[in-house]
Amino acid sequence: MKEGVSTKKGLLALSPLIVFLLLYLFLSLAADDFYAVPLTVAFLAASLYSLLLIRGESISQRFSYLAEGAASPGVMQMLWIFILAGAFAATAKQMGAIDATIRLALTAVPPHFVLSSLFLASCFISLATGTSVGTIAALVPIAGRMAEQTGGSMAMMVAIVVGGAYFGDNLSFISDTTIVATQTQGCKMKDKFRANIWIALPAALICLAIYAFMPAVNVQPDRLGEVFYPAIIPYIYIIVAALAGMNVMLVLASATVLAGVMGIASGALTPFGWLRAMNDGIMGMSELIIVTLLAAGLMQVIRQAGGIDWLMQLFNSRRGTRRKAELSMASLVVLTDFCTANNTIAILSVGPLAKQIAERYGIEPKRAASILDTFSCFAQGIIPYGAQMLIASGLAAIDPLDIIPYLYYPFILGTVAIVYIIAAPQKVREL
Repeated sequence: MKEGVSTKKGLLALSPLIVFLLLYLFLSLAADDFYAVPLTVAFLAASLYSLLLIRGESISQRFSYLAEGAASPGVMQMLWIFILAGAFAATAKQMGAIDATIRLALTAVPPHFVLSSLFLASCFISLATGTSVGTIAALVPIAGRMAEQTGGSMAMMVAIVVGGAYFGDNLSFISDTTIVATQTQGCKMKDKFRANIWIALPAALICLAIYAFMPAVNVQPDRLGEVFYPAIIPYIYIIVAALAGMNVMLVLASATVLAGVMGIASGALTPFGWLRAMNDGIMGMSELIIVTLLAAGLMQVIRQAGGIDWLMQLFNSRRGTRRKAELSMASLVVLTDFCTANNTIAILSVGPLAKQIAERYGIEPKRAASILDTFSCFAQGIIPYGAQMLIASGLAAIDPLDIIPYLYYPFILGTVAIVYIIAAPQKVREL
């Protein structure tokens, strides 16, 4: 290894991140609940520990590194996007956009194609709303009723919903994972979407073909009522405006105004109800905002202590290819997700290092963001202790492990993503 940061110093510099992962993982295992340990507390403990690594400087100066990382322009922009996304999501929900989207998705496909229509509905709703948890909470009860009507497998019906929910989690412009992936890698959402669609869409089409060739199940789902089509307009506006290249913050702000005005005009919202909805949405982002600030500060201390430089030395200690670099990024985010059971936090933790790797190996930011988002969704989609799986199994009253064998989409997504990396033209970098 070339001269630079020693292995001992490098491992010590990275130890705060290791402390966070081990603290969160071991305490969660001890409690038999991956959501018993607040992420904010785990990051706070790791951040305070990290201050011990910097020697020869005052306590005030050490804290300044945490503040410097948290106050960086990229982090501040990310927080504004979280705030606006929260305000829009809550406004759209209150004005009836989610209900209208669910009704449209479940009535647009002939009822005798139950498996295919349920998967398409889950994909469409998660893409429009940007939330896998919300999609699962909305559709699993419906999937359960379908299973009861047909005598089909409850686990399979639930798995179809869970799989489709990750399609939108991976691609949606207002998904937490998309926001964090694009902001940590410094690329536009529309560019990440265009790169990501080459992974997610083939995986979805393969999965859809599998469901289409399965034995037909003829069932008429419970009537969901008439579709109020105007309520869907804010979601369509988000997708079209973002793909057209409009600034993401302007997209979210204008979409919030559009949804609010439409809600008031239709009678679904009152002016003060709209204000309360926006406040609820913003407050719903509070934990993610705090965790983002703590994680950004922690990574700045690790960088100051030499942890990032040491990792880059490891990557540059021998001839490497872009393929190896991309597989390393994918492995890091998968491992972190397995430890934290949170794909957004996994991307947030790995993002700064992934950006360094991408720059060193000539990987485009949009491609790096796509890899991080895709593999985090793959990992989150197959762990039985993730929030999405726990909610789905709880609503269906089945064991999470029963769902896993039927999770076709996450496994296909991971396979397509690996092919996406391996099949790309490679350049050897001698650095």
